[in-house]
Amino acid sequence: MEKMNIERMNHLSIEDFKHNGVVIESLYRLVNMTAKRAGQLHKPDARPLVSPISRKPVITALQEVLEGKLWYRTGAENADEYEIV
Repeated sequence: MEKMNIERMNHLSIEDFKHNGVVIESLYRLVNMTAKRAGQLHKPDARPLVSPISRKPVITALQEVLEGKLWYRTGAENADEYEIV
């Protein structure tokens, strides 16, 4: 993957968000996963899994997904779980 920068973040599509060759199939899932992680990153003791290109937690969370550090798995009874890879 090319080096992530804030300019590239402006031109992303859902197809750019993949892990082990699997593209995230739902924009809702991406938004949900990113919002949950951004909430965690907003806490003072949180540490990002990547070298952040922005101070904004949402951008950092998206960057973590893009770099393959954060993904989802489907749990029992369709309950989604998010994991740090």
